[in-house]
Amino acid sequence: MDAMMRLRCDFHSSVLGLSTSMTVLLPQRTAEGQIGMGGGVREQGTPVLYLLHGLSDDDTCWERRTSIERYVSDLGLAVVMPQVHRSFYADVVGGDGNYWEFIAEELPQLVADSFQVSTRREDTFVAGLSMGGYGAMKLALNRPDRFAAAGSLSGALDILELVASGRRKSVMDTVFGESGPGPESNLIQLLESIGEQQLPQLWSTCGTDDVLTAHQRRFVSTAQDRGIEVTADEHPGGHDWAFWDTHIQRFLAWLPLG
Repeated sequence: MDAMMRLRCDFHSSVLGLSTSMTVLLPQRTAEGQIGMGGGVREQGTPVLYLLHGLSDDDTCWERRTSIERYVSDLGLAVVMPQVHRSFYADVVGGDGNYWEFIAEELPQLVADSFQVSTRREDTFVAGLSMGGYGAMKLALNRPDRFAAAGSLSGALDILELVASGRRKSVMDTVFGESGPGPESNLIQLLESIGEQQLPQLWSTCGTDDVLTAHQRRFVSTAQDRGIEVTADEHPGGHDWAFWDTHIQRFLAWLPLG
C-alpha cells in the first residue's frame, strides 16, 4: 500500500546567501495505505514536478489552496514547491537574490542530493501559476535539456507587455531595473530565436476573464509561427484559486508520465 509524505524543508541557500524553504511531497510505501488516498510508488525512479508559486504566494500555497497532495497520490510523482518571494524567477537587479541561479541550478542539485527522485529529463517537469507560469516557461525555454514538459496556468507570459502596462511597476523596477528584462527573461524573444533543439512539451491554460489571456495568446501565436506546438486552451474563469485548483488536475492528466 502507498501514501504520501509531506516535508517542509528549511535550508540554507549558498546562491541566495540566506535560509529559505520548500515544501515537498513524496510517494511513500507503507504497510497500510491512507484512508481516502490512492497510491502509486514507482519502482524505477520517482518522477518530479517543480510546482511554482505566484507573486503574492509562497511555497505552501499550492498545498493550502488546492488538493495537490490528493491529485498526485495515484501518480507516483514527487512535487517540489520552492519559495522565491516576488522575484519573477530572476536574478533581482534592485535587491538581494539571484533567484534565477537558485531555481535553475542550485535547487535541482539540492533536490537530487536530498531525495530519491529521478534526474532524467523524461522524468522531470515544471509548472506554475501566474508569475510561476512565467517561471515554468522560462525554465523550459532556457533549460530545454532538463525538462520533458512544462505547464502554465494563467501565466504572465509576455513580460514586456507587463512592464509597459505599468502594472506591478515597483516589482518590475526592483527585479529588472531600468534596462528591463534581458533576453533570458523575455519568453516571446526566446521563442522567436530558439534553435532546432528539442523542446519540452508545452501546455498552457488561462481564464477568459483574466487579463493575462492576451499574454497566452501572444505566446501561443509566436510559438506557432516558429513551428513549436503548445497545447493551449481558454476556459471560463478568472485569476483565482478556483480556476487553478480545477486546471492543475487537467495538467496532471496531460503530463507524459511513463
